Amino acid sequence: MWNQPNWKNDVEAGGARPLYPMMLESPELRWSFIRKVYSIITIQLLATIAVASVVVFVRPISHFFVSSSGGLALYIVLIITPFIVLCPLFYYHQKHPVNYVLLGIFTISLAFAVGLTCAFTSGKVILEAVILTAVVVLSLTFYTFWAARRGQDFNFLGPFLFGAVMVLMVFALIQILFPLGKISVMIYGCLAAIIFCGYIVYDTDNLIKRFSYDEYIWAAVSLYLDVINLFLALLTVFRAADS
Repeated sequence: MWNQPNWKNDVEAGGARPLYPMMLESPELRWSFIRKVYSIITIQLLATIAVASVVVFVRPISHFFVSSSGGLALYIVLIITPFIVLCPLFYYHQKHPVNYVLLGIFTISLAFAVGLTCAFTSGKVILEAVILTAVVVLSLTFYTFWAARRGQDFNFLGPFLFGAVMVLMVFALIQILFPLGKISVMIYGCLAAIIFCGYIVYDTDNLIKRFSYDEYIWAAVSLYLDVINLFLALLTVFRAADS
């Protein structure tokens, strides 16, 4: 990690304030890292919105995916691709420019999957999910920065969130094999939303304190996935309530 031994003098002279008590690194360098990560996330989200909008509004695209066996096979490939790309992305996340190429493939393929999900959802439900996602993400982000400055630490959430995701995956598998109805879908969506709210706090806390400066790609992927999963969870809840 980068170091500036005299950063305390810079702070006393009017530089950046520490992000949390007993901060041993340069606040300026950490803020620079945070800005870089959020810039990458912003580009990812804009790309996701653009690709998903094309899939939603250009009807022949969604029609192709549901009306032909080739479209179904391609849809399965698009669903699997982000998970496949995560493996080399984790290995090469510090190697430029391979990390950006893999990040682009990961983002675009996931954006197609999100777009296909939204293509069969009413515009009102999508708008409600987008607005609530934006409000929740901004609120939790500001809260985490505020809490970190006051000495709170959220690293303890890691094991609990991992266990909760395992339960969520089993719940989803049961729902696929033995559909339990609209109420269970709403319960699943609410649980997923709560879990990924926790992940937003946990990953933001890691962004402030623990990610090294070379892990900007992996930090961006973590928070991007939190936002997308929260949106899909809320979309599930609103869609079930609207049906």
